Amino acid sequence: MAVLQDKVAVVTGGSSGIGLAIARAFRDAGATVFITGRRKEALDEAIAELGEDVTAVVCDSSKLADLDALYEAVRERAGHVDVVVANAGIGIDAPFGEVTEDQFDALFGVNVKGTVFTVQKALPLLRPGASIILTGSTAATHPQPGLEIYAATKAAVHHLARGWAHSSGAREFRVNVVSPGMVPTPGLLDLVDAETREQAQRTIPLGRHGKPEEIAAAAVFLASDAASYVNGSVLAADGGVGQV
Repeated sequence: MAVLQDKVAVVTGGSSGIGLAIARAFRDAGATVFITGRRKEALDEAIAELGEDVTAVVCDSSKLADLDALYEAVRERAGHVDVVVANAGIGIDAPFGEVTEDQFDALFGVNVKGTVFTVQKALPLLRPGASIILTGSTAATHPQPGLEIYAATKAAVHHLARGWAHSSGAREFRVNVVSPGMVPTPGLLDLVDAETREQAQRTIPLGRHGKPEEIAAAAVFLASDAASYVNGSVLAADGGVGQV
């Protein structure tokens, strides 16, 4: 069902994992999609799967010049934006007492600074009724040992959405968070060992980990007109682990 027909969507961190699944779902729902990633090789692989109707732009969301180039490409090729998914993010295992300045700067640079300026620099291109979606995490309220700094960045993301929602009326957009639980993706598999993933699975009321496609389905809802009165919300797509 083409619920995003004629909409232009930007998905940062769209070359793999949840971002790639969101880009695929948006494409299938009729949107014109732009994806970003830091590695051209990964973007080339994503485009080989998604097709040439999806545009890839090499972009590090923590670098403002890269974001300027991204939105200039969007302006030239599409002229406006209807959906922004600030999905680019990183995770680093940084145990309490051993956190380095480089780890701190990298996590907050991509996950928080990148989110702030991905959204801020999109504002001039947003059409009335636009949907802004931030990728959060159940870690924002349920941090795992070693991931406290990562969790803090995601808590910041959740609060950014709540704060920005106050501006949504004047600027004619909606802003929400999609908050995944533990979803096996390349990034997660590098970050969380098999034993921890198995232990975490036993705490999930649905009894299993999520799939990228399930998070993408939630993002399609938030991007669509079906969510036209949903604003400032955190949509948990976590099997219930953060809710009960």
